[in-house]
Amino acid sequence: MSELFDNYSSIIVFLHVISAVLWVGGMLAIRFAVHYSMQDITDPKIKLGRTLESLRRFFNMVIPAIVLLLLTAIIMIIALGFKGTPLYNVVIAKEVIWTIMTVVFITIYIKRNKASKAFESGNLPAAKQQLEPIAKYFIPLNIILGIIAIFLGVTLRGF
Repeated sequence: MSELFDNYSSIIVFLHVISAVLWVGGMLAIRFAVHYSMQDITDPKIKLGRTLESLRRFFNMVIPAIVLLLLTAIIMIIALGFKGTPLYNVVIAKEVIWTIMTVVFITIYIKRNKASKAFESGNLPAAKQQLEPIAKYFIPLNIILGIIAIFLGVTLRGF
């Protein structure tokens, strides 16, 4: 891993950072731009349909970013030899945060799929019930955690 990182460190760090930016930035865009623009739609069926489509497209973009984030993190942790150093606690904190974010993301993914099935069967109240906690709790939680993880990453790069 050290040789891989030595030869491609700029690319690996870039892919790691851009993956975090896509994930966290995508959530910021969904929560503060898309979500509020949907509030002007009065027809519940159209509103739910657009929300489901927005989340589907978000997933298509962010799932590869999450996988890439994990792979590049593993490469950097091993190659940079953080284990046994004072910075290892920061690395562990980032791992815990990204793990929690991934669990939250999986929850969002499952809820969106349940909402989609309810929507397709015409059960709009059930679809809405599945989607509500995504915008109210899950995405805001992941935004906060993602910003903290990015800060910790910048802290690690500064040393």
